[in-house]
Amino acid sequence: MKAILTRTIALGALAGSLAVPHAAVLAQDTDPQSAATDLDEQLEEGYTIVVTAQGRTQELTDVPVAVNVVSSEELRNSGTSDIRELNQVAPSLLVSSTGNEANGSARIRGIGTVGDNPGLESSVAVFVDGVYRSRSGNALSELGPIDRVEVLRGPQGTLGGRNSSAGLINIYTAPPEFEFGGYGAFTYGNYNAIKVEGGINAPLGDTVAARLDGVYFTRDGFYNDVINDVRVNDRDRYLVRGQLLFEPSDMISARLTADYSKKDEACCAATFVQPDFAPLARLSDDFPPRDGRAPFDYPGGPTPALTSTSNPIIPVLLGLGQDPRALTQDTFNRDIYMTPGRSFAGETEDYGVGLEVNWDLGGASLTSITGYREYSNTQASDTDYTQVDILYRAPGDNAGAREFETFTQELRLQGEAFDGRLDWLVGAYYANEQLELRDNLRFGSQYGRYAACRLAVLAGVPGDTSAAGCLSAGTRAFLADNPFTVAVDPAFGALTPVVIGAFDRLDQISDLGNAGGGGFNQSSENFAVFTHNIFEITDRLDLTLGLRYTNETKSIDASFSNDNTVCPAQQAALSPFLGASPALDPLLGGFITLSCLFNSTSELDGQSINDTRDEDALTGTAVLSYKPTPRSLVYASYSRGYKAGGYNLDTSALKSPVPTFASLGGAQALASDLQFDEETVNAYEIGGKIDGRDWTFTMAGFHQEFSNFQLNTFNGLFFVVQNINGCSNLVGGPDSDSDASSTTGSCAADDVGPGVTATGVEMELSLRPARFLNATMGITYSETKFEEDLVGSDSGAPLTDALRLLPGDNLSNAPEVTATASVSYTPPIGDSGLTGLFYLNTRMTGDYNTGSDLLYGKEQDGFILVNGRVGVRGPDDKWALEFWAQNIFNQDYTQVAFNTPLVAPQQTYSAYLAEPRTYGVTVRAGF
Repeated sequence: MKAILTRTIALGALAGSLAVPHAAVLAQDTDPQSAATDLDEQLEEGYTIVVTAQGRTQELTDVPVAVNVVSSEELRNSGTSDIRELNQVAPSLLVSSTGNEANGSARIRGIGTVGDNPGLESSVAVFVDGVYRSRSGNALSELGPIDRVEVLRGPQGTLGGRNSSAGLINIYTAPPEFEFGGYGAFTYGNYNAIKVEGGINAPLGDTVAARLDGVYFTRDGFYNDVINDVRVNDRDRYLVRGQLLFEPSDMISARLTADYSKKDEACCAATFVQPDFAPLARLSDDFPPRDGRAPFDYPGGPTPALTSTSNPIIPVLLGLGQDPRALTQDTFNRDIYMTPGRSFAGETEDYGVGLEVNWDLGGASLTSITGYREYSNTQASDTDYTQVDILYRAPGDNAGAREFETFTQELRLQGEAFDGRLDWLVGAYYANEQLELRDNLRFGSQYGRYAACRLAVLAGVPGDTSAAGCLSAGTRAFLADNPFTVAVDPAFGALTPVVIGAFDRLDQISDLGNAGGGGFNQSSENFAVFTHNIFEITDRLDLTLGLRYTNETKSIDASFSNDNTVCPAQQAALSPFLGASPALDPLLGGFITLSCLFNSTSELDGQSINDTRDEDALTGTAVLSYKPTPRSLVYASYSRGYKAGGYNLDTSALKSPVPTFASLGGAQALASDLQFDEETVNAYEIGGKIDGRDWTFTMAGFHQEFSNFQLNTFNGLFFVVQNINGCSNLVGGPDSDSDASSTTGSCAADDVGPGVTATGVEMELSLRPARFLNATMGITYSETKFEEDLVGSDSGAPLTDALRLLPGDNLSNAPEVTATASVSYTPPIGDSGLTGLFYLNTRMTGDYNTGSDLLYGKEQDGFILVNGRVGVRGPDDKWALEFWAQNIFNQDYTQVAFNTPLVAPQQTYSAYLAEPRTYGVTVRAGF
């Protein structure tokens, strides 16, 4: 077996990992030299794409699963260094990052985890060398040399270690080999990009091989902070990975990997969205900006931009020092105007070890994959993305800190029975994850004045940004003796002194909030047992049945440290008057809300909470597959998928800011309100695969129904997590989930059903039309949408009013049509031994909305991205000189548009921009 493995590695991957068919790999009586000769013959006859999508080594055309296989050559040509670049070669996949690269999100068929809350697990699980990465954002870093990547589409509820409801990304790094060799590469590009890569591989005797790889990458930032004269969204990172391969006999092999990576980078800046890019980023044409319905109104007429002075919050920003250029410049002008002294500095460490053991026991084979990983990230930020000092996180150990410690163990036992007609597999999986969150989010030095002026705008009171409480002496006199309200004199009746006092208290908030201590600690324990069995009914007809039982236990404990004494003072002063004058309740509630935003209050200082949840899930799959010919396959399948529930690790979710914690029984009494339920999916799929001599075609049609879909949305003030479900009979009528109330639109529990569906078709074609010429094409059509009538839980609770645009629309970042293509031409250059390289790939994406609340103005028009690489390579690839470009045509597009924190009414939007054009040259050498 060792000789076969070594020969396979040496030959490398073409359209995927190349290997002999499954039976030949596992056969123990096969002569190694004969096996290698057979492999050479197969390579002459055509490509054999091998995957491990079903926990076994199988040819692609034998696997009744929708899967993309991306080879090392394709990855190198496309410039892939982390999972984001997979977008260019996998049409059903979309990977993006938002306010922190640790929050990167992967979506498959339009389904993925939304938002920046680490309490939500990834809908698309990521594994590197069989070891689970706790969140998909953890893979947004240098990966070093990669052997291949498998992207499994659809729920993975039976195999694959951790359950995932949308899909799975398997990354296999280049393993050690029993041949001495090494390589090095140097890259220089625009933005002063420098990347240095190197590695060495060596046999340490006949049974042990070792490999060491390293990558260092630095680059200037894409944004220019004009105020602080620094670059943001830069790169400064490195990776070191060491491996040992131990093969004492043909019966057993063990591969040990250890890696360490670090990033010291400033991330992630944003710019204001302007109508020149998003035509609907305009003021409402039906409601005034102060009206809460304005952000949800389609701006049909030619109204001013959201960032124009016609939006009454914009003069407040300008009055407090905002540079007007930030509000008028093009969306993709990467000059940013941040608060003086504020920073986006961040630091990430990621390291761990993995051990995979494969042992042929004679009648069965045992696989054990053990992993231990630690991941930590801190990220400072000018959290409001303006020059006004409203919200901030200072650099340091508590700056939005998240730390994961994860231990995983997977065991699989696989064999055959009934003369090979049954290929059986049983296994178990265990994971223990410890997550710690710490945060130092604080109100900035100008928060109180800004918040007071914002409420003055809402109340229609003349504001003065230079005056205490945003109220000038003249305004105070006006309010106390209003000549225009004879019937109600003064302006707010008997409560006028109360209102003026509220303005003054709010104005006192300056550099208050999280005091740096405490935080959330979450402990998660996952145990699963599973079986996956392939029954050969006839020589051409197979039935696959899989079943998995999962138990998930999560517990949290949290402690709080907060010095915002204005919040309890405001609650004490204003709560007695709530209800006394219903017309003033929104204003009084607004004072308390902005004084206690995020439940930032000294009332929580020194308090702690704890809670535990436990859930069980039964998932599985059933597949009927038929091979009309030895090189083709058709199949129909059903899969049940699952993603664990958990906790919204955000104090905002404990309660509304208005009541005190004491009035609700204390923080501990509210701890269970942080819970959200598990997400489940029923998926149906039909597909086919044909493997010709010089081409491969795959096709799949799918329909997926998601219940308790986990949605995390930032509404401009705080994050909201809800389990989205559908309803067949809304109480209040079919439009009651789309009005301005969070109390209407409930549903009887018996009428609750799936809230999200994904229906579509995928097609992929790989071609080798001529010698040295390879091409791939893929297209995905997916209608991934919310049901027409929605509720916010499986018990039928109403949908929050911030999500009123969701019913019947497509999900965010879910274009209906996506297509990818690539072409690679590597001809010899005469008889010199040199070869040329010409490589292009492209991704075409249809229109979609990038905001999880689907507000107008967050739309992204369809676009096309093109990457390319040309060069020359020496004999046997001993050296290469390559010129490359990413985003060749400098296509402008956004990753996510979001509500600019607190910049309302009417709500303005900011956007995290995608990378501009980059280009450079790479020199490689190897031996």
